[in-house]
Amino acid sequence: MAVSTRWVGLCSMVLVMMLCVGTIAKVPEDQIPETENGGTEKLQSSSNSSMVAGLEVAEGSNEHAVDNPEEVASMVEMSIRNSTERRKLGYFSCGTGNPIDDCWRCDPNWQTNRKRLADCGIGFGRNAIGGRDGRFYVVTDAGDDDPVNPRPGTLRHAVIQEEPLWIVFKRDMVIQLKQELIMNSFKTIDGRGANVHIANGACITIQFVTNVIIHGLHIHDCKRTGNAMVRSSPSHFGWRTMADGDAISIFGSSHVWVDHNSLSNCADGLVDAVMGSTAITISNNHFTHHNEVILLGHSDSYTRDKQMQATIAYNHFGEGLIQRMPRI
Repeated sequence: MAVSTRWVGLCSMVLVMMLCVGTIAKVPEDQIPETENGGTEKLQSSSNSSMVAGLEVAEGSNEHAVDNPEEVASMVEMSIRNSTERRKLGYFSCGTGNPIDDCWRCDPNWQTNRKRLADCGIGFGRNAIGGRDGRFYVVTDAGDDDPVNPRPGTLRHAVIQEEPLWIVFKRDMVIQLKQELIMNSFKTIDGRGANVHIANGACITIQFVTNVIIHGLHIHDCKRTGNAMVRSSPSHFGWRTMADGDAISIFGSSHVWVDHNSLSNCADGLVDAVMGSTAITISNNHFTHHNEVILLGHSDSYTRDKQMQATIAYNHFGEGLIQRMPRI
């Protein structure tokens, strides 16, 4: 997507770019929370498109933008300063100076207290709670045979549910999506404890939803897909035109936190936030081998993007990158 450099300064955001990315945590299989792997409700189609409703909302003012972005920037600076000082004083034996990691990694029992992560965000996306208030959903099946009627236990079946869910993985897996993975609101995809790749197919779409956390995934080699029916909720599926092939596409959404992922080599962008998306934090990610890395706002003519507020912090912009680190 082309975008003019006149947008520089129009978006309220914090750009705290530090080259420090933590490793993805590993957990023994027997410490994955005991829970069901999703419901077995019959999925039904609906003639009312949630995408049309989202477009109507997008035309209004952005109610998720904060009035005082400088205050949020100061909060980020303070959290970094406090975490750094604690490290100097030896307050945390595991302290890194990274306030996000120090928040949850210093808990020796983090694997049984996974939802603490939702309290560790910084910046404009700090209030993204994901599936904190819901149950755990364990993904046991790497398949994606039917994007309209996904099997219980698959990642697609998890993310389309209406209820809040904290989604974890039973084992290492490579998920090759046939079509876009369309997220519903109040979902956390938590890859900690497993080596999870979303690769060689479609990738993640966060469209007209709120409160999404994506953590600890390897997302790479995403392809253009579309011109197909795809389910977006238990009660709705619809026709999707061609997708760009972004690793993570944030479209008209709010309260989104993308943290500790490895992203590379996709057909279009690695993280694109457009169409009035706001309240976003992109942190601790490792970007490599790609042309257009991060896009914030897609067009000078779309005035709602003037209210976009995003924090870019602690990411590692690695080898093989060309442009948009980020582009505003």
